Amino acid sequence: MDLLYANDRKGEYPDSWYAATVDPLPLSPSLKGETRADVCVVGAGYTGLSTALHLAERGFDVVLVDAHRVGFGASGRNGGQLGSGQRMEQDGLEALVGRDDAHKLWHLAEDSKNLVKDLVARHKIDCHLKPGIAHACFSNREVRAEHEYTEHLSAEYGYDQIEPLDRDQMQALCPSPKYVGGSLDMGAGHLHPLAFALGLARAAKSAGARIYENTHVHGIERGEKITVKTDQGRIVADQLVLACNGYLGNLDRKVASRVMPINNFIAATEPLGDDIAKVLTRDVAIADTKFVINYFRLSHDGRLLFGGGESYGYRFPSDIAALVRKPMLEIYPHLRDIRIDYAWGGTLAITMKRMPYLRRLSPSILSASGYSGHGVGTATHAGQLIAMAIAGEAEGFDTMARVPATPFPGGTMFRSPLLVLAMTWFALRDRLGV
Repeated sequence: MDLLYANDRKGEYPDSWYAATVDPLPLSPSLKGETRADVCVVGAGYTGLSTALHLAERGFDVVLVDAHRVGFGASGRNGGQLGSGQRMEQDGLEALVGRDDAHKLWHLAEDSKNLVKDLVARHKIDCHLKPGIAHACFSNREVRAEHEYTEHLSAEYGYDQIEPLDRDQMQALCPSPKYVGGSLDMGAGHLHPLAFALGLARAAKSAGARIYENTHVHGIERGEKITVKTDQGRIVADQLVLACNGYLGNLDRKVASRVMPINNFIAATEPLGDDIAKVLTRDVAIADTKFVINYFRLSHDGRLLFGGGESYGYRFPSDIAALVRKPMLEIYPHLRDIRIDYAWGGTLAITMKRMPYLRRLSPSILSASGYSGHGVGTATHAGQLIAMAIAGEAEGFDTMARVPATPFPGGTMFRSPLLVLAMTWFALRDRLGV
């Protein structure tokens, strides 16, 4: 199944609240014929856009291609949460890579948040960036673990922007009967993800990057030069960057065996009006402790943007709104009569250890993907790290590339049944509360 076209109309953004609340960029041309570049970047999400921007600012001739539109994939559909740290928590990273590299990974994660904030400010990107993400827990056992982790971040990493929340404090922030405590991280944030992606695209174009949309890459020839084959042309480049995430397909089997696409879904309610205070009393985002995570926040026009729902295959369900409404009502039963105005799905990508997969596939090919739901900052930063590596400053990229990456059992052949099995298991764990 070609996930580029399995659930979406060619060259069109989904019918999301995000797409309805931005001014799209003028359509860039499709590539026809042959062109040459220092670097070809495949995929115009956060990774590809950031790579193109940072390379162009350094004087490289960059061609960026996407099978659809800039920000078409997960970068323009996600929950908009700019989280702290890596996707794996720091104590887990300490066990996986050792204390020294765990500290380096923490600092790289802090750099990723700062990079997003700097790009928004420097390029005047109107994406409603706001501070604050709360982590919400369902049990006292989870609350104790969350509070211990906040203490660990303070003691080991000197991070002082996160505070523990007891039951009363969580209820005062997020009055859901399900949550019994957690933490509030004011160093994290949230934003309009598609507006951010479009802002990166404008900045990349202004810096001199050449962007081609509706340009499907279907093959790569490796040699002294890299030849990237598209439907109507080809790019001959010194360097190639694969920034495809869940839409990689068969462009590289090594990456595909370690990075698995999954789908996720978001719904936007009607404006809540006076009911906003019954959902969130502060304009922060929420992410909870379910394996099939619930994540939500308020939009700038007063809607609840709620992400969640179980997906057992690669086709989007026929009624996404009904799928998302179920977990939304578990958290907020009083919203049972609220109207859902928008509901959409998107394809992201995960790895076995939930850490992004950054690798040199050859001396002239670099790849970054597998952000596992933590991509707003990490994917944007990966693009900067790739640009720096191509320019000869590879320390940050190499630190990320040292993180072990286990292939999924069975490689690409068994990804679909493996996805069904994994989602069934995680959903069962959520229901049992284990």
